[in-house]
Amino acid sequence: MSNVLLTIEVKRAFGAAVEGEALVSAEGFSPRYDLDRWSGVITKPGHKLEGLNIRDKILFFPSAKGGIAAGWAFYDIRNKGFAPKALIFGVTNPVMVQGAVFANIPITEGWSRDPLECIETGDVVRVDPAKKVIELLRRKR
Repeated sequence: MSNVLLTIEVKRAFGAAVEGEALVSAEGFSPRYDLDRWSGVITKPGHKLEGLNIRDKILFFPSAKGGIAAGWAFYDIRNKGFAPKALIFGVTNPVMVQGAVFANIPITEGWSRDPLECIETGDVVRVDPAKKVIELLRRKR
């Protein structure tokens, strides 16, 4: 018996399957400029997720922001112990992918359905890069 409420297919994916709480944004993301890399809190003034911590969350962003420094930032936050469980992007760039792979953080790009239309912050999701799917398992309480 499947407990999956909804499935979103992704175009490209890397990493191990993970399950966790979603953190969903309509705004792009840069680990260098939007994030305090000492606490894991999004600190960019005015960012829709300002004040929220990314630790152990599955992050949903329509796009990646930033260049070459973004790649090492993922490795940095992984070593500091507050990396996200996965990065879900509508569109990303090679530097972000390289950084996620280097830090062993699952990452996906492209989706069959916009997560903003069907997943909310606090919902529990499973990301399975091998199957190229994101599954909504439980609505937030």
